[in-house]
Amino acid sequence: MSPGVEALLEQARAGMTRLTPQETVQAATRGALVIDTRTDAQRREQGDLPGVIVIDRTVLEWRLDPASDWRIPEATGYDLEIVVVCRQGYSSSLAAASLRALGLHRATDMIGGVEAWRSAGLPFSDQTADVRP
Repeated sequence: MSPGVEALLEQARAGMTRLTPQETVQAATRGALVIDTRTDAQRREQGDLPGVIVIDRTVLEWRLDPASDWRIPEATGYDLEIVVVCRQGYSSSLAAASLRALGLHRATDMIGGVEAWRSAGLPFSDQTADVRP
């Protein structure tokens, strides 16, 4: 019998220091890659965050693994600070755990996702999103 998705989520978050929206802004200021994995529909509905890189969840590991032939230019090493963002802070935890399993040991996610960002009164972008295929 499966332990369930809640147990999987708890396991994914074990040992990970998750960031608040305000801490995510601070992380970006010091050079962290903030990665938005929301769908196009979610981004249209909720808006885009300033300064983030949008990467579809289905290719996330290939784009951020420094050893991958399909990495983005910013994926320069395994010591990168990466903050994954999603709609509510659930799938981003699983994504961050997957990045950590690849060796990106500083990967984490933002608590509460974009909904928490909005609740914190943080700004949304008026620029075209930096979408990486």
